[in-house]
Amino acid sequence: MTSSTRTRRFGLTASQPAIEAAANAVIPMVPVTDARIVARSPRATLTTTTRSGAAPTTKRKEPTMDPQVSLWRALASGDPLAREQLLKEHLGLVHHVARQMSKTLAVKADFDELVSSGSIGLMSALEAFDVDRGLAFSTFAAPRIRGAILDELRRQDHVPRSIRRKTREISQAREALGRVLGRSPNDREVADHLGVDLQTLWKWRSDVEGAHHVPLDRSPSETETLAPTPIEVLADEANDSVDDLITREQEVHHLRDAILRLKEQERTVLSLYYFEELKLHEIADILQLTESRVSQIRSKALLKLRTELRPLREEVA
Repeated sequence: MTSSTRTRRFGLTASQPAIEAAANAVIPMVPVTDARIVARSPRATLTTTTRSGAAPTTKRKEPTMDPQVSLWRALASGDPLAREQLLKEHLGLVHHVARQMSKTLAVKADFDELVSSGSIGLMSALEAFDVDRGLAFSTFAAPRIRGAILDELRRQDHVPRSIRRKTREISQAREALGRVLGRSPNDREVADHLGVDLQTLWKWRSDVEGAHHVPLDRSPSETETLAPTPIEVLADEANDSVDDLITREQEVHHLRDAILRLKEQERTVLSLYYFEELKLHEIADILQLTESRVSQIRSKALLKLRTELRPLREEVA
């Protein structure tokens, strides 16, 4: 076989002397009865030659499906082995989320229990994930794993209902008075609004504080310094001139609803940036976008949130 014949066989041309020389050096002569695939590149071909000297027939190698995509396809068809393999492959994500949360939770929890609860979220994410949407599974699953852990911690929370009720009543009273007075009410005003005396109000407050009822997504040190949770940070950025008459509770409630109305990609960027505390370049890697594009998506989402919160400002102005 001449070098030119061998070159044509691998999709090369005579005008490529360097490539031809390389082909001559690394591709051995094969018997005329052999049929083999001789390269892994997209241009690789299968050549079959017969002893009769008939013209060779060439077939292009068909591309193979990504093994991960094949696994997701198998899971969608109900393959239990695919489910088991995907669970094993992504269990590390559960450990990662659990480690992050164990550092910031206000309550002490056993790490293994966090992992156990998070695994439920992982299984739920496996069932709901659509590989054709192009989103990385880790991006899709992390919020669900975190949510499953928080749900279990809340389920185990044994703060008495009476304490919860007192907390809610005091908060609602302060909120209502703030709208009317245009400032934060004092204890006397809150007590009068609730129809109780100061001693009763102080007793309620003591009961609430004694129960150590701290939000699950805020650490004790953060509570002491009134540092904001991620959703509160997002509220500040979405509306950096919110009127003082609007309470934090109102603000966060409206913001949660507004986030649900964002596009999925916008919600994902905000979630990764504010809740998972990733950098823009890290989000860009996950979503396979440029860092500038991620920044644009974040800015656009914040603009939408400001627009959503504007009527709330005008309502109490």
